[in-house]
Amino acid sequence: MKKRPSMNIGAAILFGFFGLLFFVLMVRFVTIQVTGEAEGKVLASQAAKKYIKSQILEAHRGTIFDGKGEVIAEDTSAYTLVAILNPSITSDPKKPKHVTDPRKTAKALAPYLDMEESKIYDRLNQDGKYQVEFGSAGRDLSHQMMLEIKEENIPGITFRKEAKRFYPNGSFASHLIGFAQKTTADNGDSKTVGKMGVEASFDDVLSGKDGSVEYKSDVWGYLLPNADEHVTAPQDGDDIYLTIDKKIQTFLEEAMNEVQKKYKPKKMFAIVSDPKTGKILAMSQRPTFHPDSREGLLDNWTNIIVEDTYEPGSTMKSFSLAAAVNEGKFNPNELYESGKYYVENVPNPIRDHNGGEGWGTISYLEGVQRSSNVAFANLLDKIGFKKYEDYLHEFGFGKATDVGLPNEASGSILYHYPIEKYTTIFGQGTTVTPLQMIQAESAIANNGEMMKPYVISKIVDPNSKEVIKETKPEVAGKPISKETAEKTREYLETTVTSEDGTGTRFAIEGYRVGGKSGSGQIPDPETGQYMRGKENYLFSFMGMAPIEDPELIVYVGVQQPELENSEIGSDPVSAIFRPVMQNSLKYLNIKPQEKVSLKKLTLPDTKEMSIEEAKKALEAAGAAPVVVGNGSKVEKQLPQAGSDILQGERVVIKSDGDTTIPDMKGWSVRDVFKVANLAGLKINMVGNGYAVSQNIQPGVPVGKEEPLVVNFSTPEEQVQQDENTEEPPLN
Repeated sequence: MKKRPSMNIGAAILFGFFGLLFFVLMVRFVTIQVTGEAEGKVLASQAAKKYIKSQILEAHRGTIFDGKGEVIAEDTSAYTLVAILNPSITSDPKKPKHVTDPRKTAKALAPYLDMEESKIYDRLNQDGKYQVEFGSAGRDLSHQMMLEIKEENIPGITFRKEAKRFYPNGSFASHLIGFAQKTTADNGDSKTVGKMGVEASFDDVLSGKDGSVEYKSDVWGYLLPNADEHVTAPQDGDDIYLTIDKKIQTFLEEAMNEVQKKYKPKKMFAIVSDPKTGKILAMSQRPTFHPDSREGLLDNWTNIIVEDTYEPGSTMKSFSLAAAVNEGKFNPNELYESGKYYVENVPNPIRDHNGGEGWGTISYLEGVQRSSNVAFANLLDKIGFKKYEDYLHEFGFGKATDVGLPNEASGSILYHYPIEKYTTIFGQGTTVTPLQMIQAESAIANNGEMMKPYVISKIVDPNSKEVIKETKPEVAGKPISKETAEKTREYLETTVTSEDGTGTRFAIEGYRVGGKSGSGQIPDPETGQYMRGKENYLFSFMGMAPIEDPELIVYVGVQQPELENSEIGSDPVSAIFRPVMQNSLKYLNIKPQEKVSLKKLTLPDTKEMSIEEAKKALEAAGAAPVVVGNGSKVEKQLPQAGSDILQGERVVIKSDGDTTIPDMKGWSVRDVFKVANLAGLKINMVGNGYAVSQNIQPGVPVGKEEPLVVNFSTPEEQVQQDENTEEPPLN
């Protein structure tokens, strides 16, 4: 048959089209072969990316230790559960590497995961997914749980190992230490980041630097035999040693747990410090949280010891007393009228805490013991407004301590108008932080040298064990003299030992304790006025022991506890202070004094008794009677009848005859004050320690206007004096 011309033309066109296409493909092929590039990309590198795998080698986050090397926070292994769904991963059907039966797999996993079986099944029954995870229920699995799941031999179930931050002590200085957790960046990379406390403020020190490894793999991603690996080693983070002592911190946490359970306060804080160095040995607060689970964190994110400010109440009087002593304006035996104090042009007077009734005309020492606001208002007049303001700054108020923790507050000195100046001296108006109070108290406890508080002891390279940085004790100021500090400690001890003292609940058997209690008023955010009611205060106590050479300061604050009718605010505070101080002193091998006893002795009333009868009655009660005067009958006694005293304590009885005083050599300051008070003598103390001499001879009648001068000396000073006065040996 004769071909039609149209068919020839069509065949020619088709041949030409396929010929051109073949030519283009050949040119493209030759070009790629010669240049090794396609669409501007190097094909060799693209192939390498497909078969060369890289993996991040996580740096080990630095460990946080206590001051003695006990672990507080560390990295540990955790596992994430992964289920492979894609059948292509399986090369041998007899040994499947993917999930073959979602229903059976869900049933096997349900006992191990905090997830319903039906939801596990839904996760496993997803088309087109290569692999799936199980959210928080499948993350942070322990090594033991991973092994238990593996023993189930479930096809397609595998695990991804990663580091997890672990806090072995649970709720333990949680707001100080903080916590760290995994965060995922936009590119998918995850990293552990500090979120609070030391974990956050020292995140750059703890984090280290991740490394990586690259290797050639097959199409499934497995390492090829004899393939080269390129490893960039990670740089582990540095270790941090805190000043916290795990044992003392445990004492504190246990005591606070008991008070939280019994009194249910709105807030609590407590600090234990070493006044000689400024080390913070323990600190805690309530509400608190568990750093592993974050349980309780929403109740309070704030480290109230560092970030919160408040009115301290009468604990502030410790520093006001020290200022008055340092200025020579505090005479313990000088009398004043308690009850009310009127500030010029202010209609409402400053009142003592018993409703302004006061206790009549009393000595300034008794005013300190009773925590009289009026006593301190009078002392401000003696010190002077400007001079007292200088002391506030010298003690570090109004300025952050720079302890090195995030968001530290500085407090505020409210000292503009006269009424603000008077209220500041007894702890109202002006605001502080607990750390500022601890720093200021160290000046009294440490013979005038105020030590800057710190919580980081040292930073150490985990590989070389080289100390990269070490914190040394730092003197933050010297607001008072050594002599003033010693006298102030003696006066503060009487708030605990005196029958009139507000700190009697803080006495500890075997140890001499001194300090000051407080009831800080709380502003009502709605009305702007102070809250009213028995429980609406921040009850606190700041004490030190042993008073002759303090080794510890313990400061406790309890806000708005639920009190029984028979209880007062000092009860929950002492329930923390006493066990923490006592257990910590014993733990530090500070032995109790054998002669100190807190056995309760109730004094009889010896008034109108004959001197001999009174002496016998007091001795029978366990007291040591001392007679002032040469009469035959008792006019007064100190401490008064019905008082609880220490076993063997001196009780001074004044007779109705001429006033005479006994030989007081070897007596404490407290006992000398008893004699001076009953005899009505103005006393002048010289030195510290125990009485070594007196200007009035024992047994000699003395007039009320005659001054009593008593010299005191510490045992060390007496030994040194004896050595200096020894006669040289004969040759």
